[in-house]
Amino acid sequence: MEIVQIVGLGLIATILVLIVKEQKPMFAFLLTAFTGITIFLFLIGKITSVIHVLEDLALKANINLIFLKTILKIIGIAYIAEFGAQIVRDAGQESIASKIELSGKILIMVMAIPIVSVIIETVVKLLPA
Repeated sequence: MEIVQIVGLGLIATILVLIVKEQKPMFAFLLTAFTGITIFLFLIGKITSVIHVLEDLALKANINLIFLKTILKIIGIAYIAEFGAQIVRDAGQESIASKIELSGKILIMVMAIPIVSVIIETVVKLLPA
């Protein structure tokens, strides 16, 4: 029932932010950022266990761990970029949030090049000459 704790924390933080926002907007932003980081840290154990399961499955399927690690890094970039953009958006900086999202997308493309290259090479080998 961790979701109940996460939602509870989120609701309490939201109420506090709404109360404090009028008097101290900077404190309200810090409370928002702290809440987001707390929720993320709460989930790190779950993320770690998912990664271990995926690594075990990759080993059993004889999949090169480099590909799995690259895919996990890509997923991590996506989540971190989204998390950062949302925090910046909460501070009212839509332009900076958009730049963070664009940077995340470009980094994902760069990281995906080796995987795409292997897929293309495999397809080319399967085609008749």
